[in-house]
Amino acid sequence: MRYSSQVKPISYLKANAAEVLLKLAECREPLVITQNGEAKAVLQDVASYEETQETLALLKILALGNREIESGNVKPVAEVAAQLRAKKTSS
Repeated sequence: MRYSSQVKPISYLKANAAEVLLKLAECREPLVITQNGEAKAVLQDVASYEETQETLALLKILALGNREIESGNVKPVAEVAAQLRAKKTSS
């Protein structure tokens, strides 16, 4: 995704905040805000932000799983299933 078309100065945001929020929700594309010609912030709609956070959480879980595998901290599925069944029947 190219952000070059979605770059606005902070003065534009100040003057058109309501319009910017509507467009963010409608287009679901982030908006880069500049100050003194430099990119300073990125605005995005809430739904896109939530999706990003969920994706990051899943990636963290995958990374943790990969570290467990690399460290050898794994068990065969059959062994884990047997342990769970044993706990269930003893409860």
